[in-house]
Amino acid sequence: MPDPSPTRGLRLGVCGPVGTGKSSLIALLCRELAGRMSLAVVTNDIYTDEDARFLRASGVLTPERIRAVETGACPHTAIRDDITANLLTVEELEEEFAPDLVLIESGGDNLTATFSPALVDTQVFVLDIAGGGDVARKGGPGIERADLLVVNKTDLAPHVGVDRDRMVADAEAARDGRSVIALSRTDRASVDALTAWVTAEVARHRAGELVPTDPGPMAAHSHDHPAA
Repeated sequence: MPDPSPTRGLRLGVCGPVGTGKSSLIALLCRELAGRMSLAVVTNDIYTDEDARFLRASGVLTPERIRAVETGACPHTAIRDDITANLLTVEELEEEFAPDLVLIESGGDNLTATFSPALVDTQVFVLDIAGGGDVARKGGPGIERADLLVVNKTDLAPHVGVDRDRMVADAEAARDGRSVIALSRTDRASVDALTAWVTAEVARHRAGELVPTDPGPMAAHSHDHPAA
C-alpha cells in the first residue's frame, strides 16, 4: 500500500463508466484547487491521450503537469492488475513538481472497476444522471465501497426523465453510510461539497491519518472468446 506519511502528496483516483464526466470533474477540481495547492494529473486511455489533451486545452494546469498513460488494454488493467505505467508516471510528476495532490483518471470502464490501493490513497467513483436512474441500485465495488461516490450531472435529470432525489437515495442506501455527493457544475453548494471533501482528504493524508482501503476486485471475468 502507499506510504501514508506526508512525505509526498495525496494520490486520488477517479474512475467510473465511459461518459460519466470524469475528465470534467478533474478539470473542475483543478480550477477550484489550483490556487490553494500544487496539483498534477495522470489520465488513462486505451489508445489515445484524448483526456490529457482535453485537460491541457482547458488551461486548468500548465501542460507539463498533465501526463497521459496509453494502457493498450482494458482500463482496469492499468489501475489495478498491473499499475507499473501509472505508478512510474505519478512518481515522475512527484519528483518534478512535489504536488500536494495527484489526480489519476481511469479510462472509462464498467461498474466493477476500482483502483489498486497500491496506486492511490483514496478513490472516487463517478456515475451520471444520464446513465439511468437505476444504475446506483446495480451496485458493485466502486458504487458500494469507493471512498466517495459522485452522482454527476444532476442538472440533466429533468431532461433525461430521471428522478434525481430517488437516484441519490438509492446511492446512499447502497453505500451504508459512506459519502455520496450529487454534483452539478451549476450548483455552487455541490461544488463546494466536493472540494471540501478532497481538501479534507489531503489534510488527513498530511496528518498521516489516511489509510488506503480496497473497495474490492472486479468480478471474475475473461477476455477469451470460445472458438466458433
